[in-house]
Amino acid sequence: MTADGFAAALRDRAAGGHWLVHGDGARQRLPVRRWHGAPEPATAVVVARCAGPTLDLGCGPGRLTLALARAGTTAVGVDICAYAVAAARARGVVALRRDLFDPLPGEGRWAHAVLLDGNIGIGGDPVALLARCRGLLDAAGTVLVELEPPGTGLWQGHARVTSPPRPGRAALGPVFRWARLDIRAVHGVAARAGLAVRDLFRARGRWFGELGPSGR
Repeated sequence: MTADGFAAALRDRAAGGHWLVHGDGARQRLPVRRWHGAPEPATAVVVARCAGPTLDLGCGPGRLTLALARAGTTAVGVDICAYAVAAARARGVVALRRDLFDPLPGEGRWAHAVLLDGNIGIGGDPVALLARCRGLLDAAGTVLVELEPPGTGLWQGHARVTSPPRPGRAALGPVFRWARLDIRAVHGVAARAGLAVRDLFRARGRWFGELGPSGR
């Protein structure tokens, strides 16, 4: 199972000060409270595009899985963090503790796979990740992915989570492979994974893409 670099931040739902630090020096504050909160307005545009059974990959505490379920969509969250999966289930949604590269139920029959909150970085190889998503989908399925704003391109390397120092807890989490992908570089990455960019859209200052099978 892939190292769970976000576990400490996910457990610390009431505190701020958690950062994702990339190997190139870039830093991103982790919105832990948002992850544990109600589905935010920006997710509505993603939910609206999910018209059939949907996998929420890297679901965390399950706020998007919950939004999908409330919209009447069959949704299953997937995360490697035991705490996150327990929190998602406590909301009343279906969530599995799995590495998304391990076997998952219904492979080849899902209508949508969703990667929000930077989860395109999982595994450090967006081509391999999107190819994996493609294998999970049916012939007409799509991937909904949150992307970086234009200008950052594709970055691949290592990252770690830093947390406020506290007695008995390490301030630095484990190093893991991670990636960033912006709305311009996504075209080439998607093509290498056998997908095409169908649409790019923006909501509440965040960028998203919808990817579908090439040639459709």
